Amino acid sequence: MKYIESDNVTKQEKEYIFQELLKYNLESIEEKLIRDIGLFVEDEEGKRVAGLIGDTHGNWLKVEYLWVSEELRGQHIGTELMMKAEKIAMNRGCKYAFLNTFSFQAPDFYIKLGYQEEFVLNHYPLTGKRYYYTKTL
Repeated sequence: MKYIESDNVTKQEKEYIFQELLKYNLESIEEKLIRDIGLFVEDEEGKRVAGLIGDTHGNWLKVEYLWVSEELRGQHIGTELMMKAEKIAMNRGCKYAFLNTFSFQAPDFYIKLGYQEEFVLNHYPLTGKRYYYTKTL
């Protein structure tokens, strides 16, 4: 057996390891269906100016990305996107939501929406913090 170290992991290498792990996980995970959620806001020219990407899996909504263009921040678009995602998740039978955010992003925003801090990853990646939140829907 030989061990190989790489500083430049290829997409194929990542995908191979992911697929092998997925095969193992699917043998034990009781709910296998993961459904995407994509919500987008477009301006009059059809340019995307905000969006939310996430998924639902069993009882959980996972918000992966939430972005609102700088010129539209403060107009409650992020709140609307979160409320729409939570509604979709509840319609799919979800009971909880999960997300994470950096200290320079929006911790207070999520707290205002009812999210509770589960833990903080301090010194991430060097001097910042990464917050992990959940919410009962």
